Amino acid sequence: MNNAEVIVIGAGIVGAACADVLSERGMRVAIVEQDIAGGGATAAGMGHLVVMDDNPAELALSAYSVALWKDLVGDRPQRHEYSGCGTIWVAADEEEMEAALAKAHTLAGHGVQCEMLTPATLYAREPQLRAGLAGGLLVKGDGLVYPPKTARILLDRAIRRGAVTKRATVTAIEDHGVVLSDGTRHQAQHIVLAAGVRSGALLPELPLQPKKGHLAITDRYPGFVKHQLVELGYIKSAHAASGDSVAFNLQPRPTGQILIGSSRQFDTVDPAVEPAMLQRMLQHAATFTPRLADLNVLRTWTGFRAATPDGLPLIGPGATRRGLWLATGHEGLGITTSLATAQLLAAQIQNQKTRIPLAPYLPGRFHA
Repeated sequence: MNNAEVIVIGAGIVGAACADVLSERGMRVAIVEQDIAGGGATAAGMGHLVVMDDNPAELALSAYSVALWKDLVGDRPQRHEYSGCGTIWVAADEEEMEAALAKAHTLAGHGVQCEMLTPATLYAREPQLRAGLAGGLLVKGDGLVYPPKTARILLDRAIRRGAVTKRATVTAIEDHGVVLSDGTRHQAQHIVLAAGVRSGALLPELPLQPKKGHLAITDRYPGFVKHQLVELGYIKSAHAASGDSVAFNLQPRPTGQILIGSSRQFDTVDPAVEPAMLQRMLQHAATFTPRLADLNVLRTWTGFRAATPDGLPLIGPGATRRGLWLATGHEGLGITTSLATAQLLAAQIQNQKTRIPLAPYLPGRFHA
């Protein structure tokens, strides 16, 4: 670890992706993780790979990263538990159909394959949806993975190139170095902070806020739904800056299980499942797919997303320590945007050009 050029703090999907890309580019990398690789928000999240278009920067980053995911998965989808199921954005009424049409135009303008669905074509694809919906939008290139598996794959690739891992807790970040819980100090030219919500504990000055989420997974019901199903109201919930909310988000996992989301809560760091919030989320999901209420839920859990005030991640140099680089604050798109984040960060560290403009993601935007 003392010979590393780069110390990466965190071995979730973002940290593992950074270690993978930096080692591929010939740098000596060490990864420090206090728990297991692929734990934390990586294990707690839904694992969706979605092109989101709430703003141009989000669209650019997510589209870039989804393309990288397709290259990574290649012809071995089972390694990642990948499914190219696509996403159907469900429109409850004509107003939401107008929003779906606008979304389709935006995505199509960036080369994303979309198909507007009438009520008839919507129900032909997803007969479990409730009657009376106005239609929807199918985004064909979206998919899902099991993130802990991919994090492990990326980390193992880095290790095969010479990267080293250490299971330890970082208690402080210094100029060009870290302090571990045993009191030892380790130096490197570059320190990459990719620790999700723990990033804020290490650097309280960062503009990060934890958002708690609940999830539930059912027994195996193959074919219950075929696409990831999301209500168009999800976008408003995902980027809310305050208040508790739920939104309909259903996934058909490759195992045949159904993953049910989603919820967002502020002003709490308690990981306990809250029955009232869980019930609210499940009941809301059942308003879109009524038979969901008859399925057997096997497990429920929570996780925490690290969110910035503008909903975009922090990717670039940190201002408060020399040699510090940030790769955090991805909120609900950490899995989707992890691969692009690693490419953008590595390019900056090596002073190279990036595929997409960097300015929207640079941490310095909050200090201008």
